[in-house]
Amino acid sequence: MGSGDRHILVVSHTGRRDSLEAGVEVARRLAAAGVHPVVADQDHADVVRFAPELRGVDVLGRDIDLDRIELAIVLGGDGTILRAAELLRGVGAPLLGVNLGHVGFLAESERDDLGHTVDRALARRYTVEERMTLGVVVTVGSEVVYETWALNEATVEKASRERMLEVVVEVDGRPLSSFGCDGVVMSTSTGSTAYSFSAGGPIVWPSLEAMLLVPLSAHALFARPLVVGPHSSFAIEVLHRNQGTGVLWCDGRRTHELPPGARVAVRKHPEPVRLARLHHGPFTDRLVGKFSLPVTGWRGPQGAGVPSE
Repeated sequence: MGSGDRHILVVSHTGRRDSLEAGVEVARRLAAAGVHPVVADQDHADVVRFAPELRGVDVLGRDIDLDRIELAIVLGGDGTILRAAELLRGVGAPLLGVNLGHVGFLAESERDDLGHTVDRALARRYTVEERMTLGVVVTVGSEVVYETWALNEATVEKASRERMLEVVVEVDGRPLSSFGCDGVVMSTSTGSTAYSFSAGGPIVWPSLEAMLLVPLSAHALFARPLVVGPHSSFAIEVLHRNQGTGVLWCDGRRTHELPPGARVAVRKHPEPVRLARLHHGPFTDRLVGKFSLPVTGWRGPQGAGVPSE
């Protein structure tokens, strides 16, 4: 395949000038190398307004089909990467994130590495890491009313500030506990550093395929975070005695109203999200860097008795 046959999607947070600038710079670099930059339809007007010379850039779904995209270079925080994952759902193109946010765990490189990142993408010098996703099905009675997916988390939340949401939690087809709460977060290992983390859930290394369940402000004696394997399943039933509705959020992007009696079932989805990686540092180092954790005084392995790698 020649470079002229290559199409790389460029996704920016067009509401942020730094992200738009970075996206335009990437598009220019790709075009200069003879590779076609592609933008999402909703980004096209902002990109052209900022860089009129890109007026003829290919638009995803209009000029270029999804299955012709080789890679997506994503400029922004984890929210922008989640949007890119939504755009590319159903095809195998990996996502290469450049972090312009604050504490971003999905992005691979930083803004000042932009030229190096594009060079690596052009040379296809990256590895691909697959991240487990969740399949989410909402039923009311025996009718499936909504189906979606999530990379980070699926959250069942109360829709009204003044009322608790009454739910019953099911694990592997068996009831576990019922309680009133603000909501319940069901997360992947990837999402363990996102909403689940803010709710008090554990950090799970992304190499481990697992699902987490973390109650939000539960009024219950037993409302601890749970971690199960990739072959387990969760379900949250919105009890009929609720006075109002609940709401399902997936990755903070896709939403559906949950009337009393609704059931949200979650299990591993067969289709992962693929992340392009330039570096292979330990996840521990990413945690230390992202949260500025203190490691002063660490001496490292000191001779015998230390497990080998």
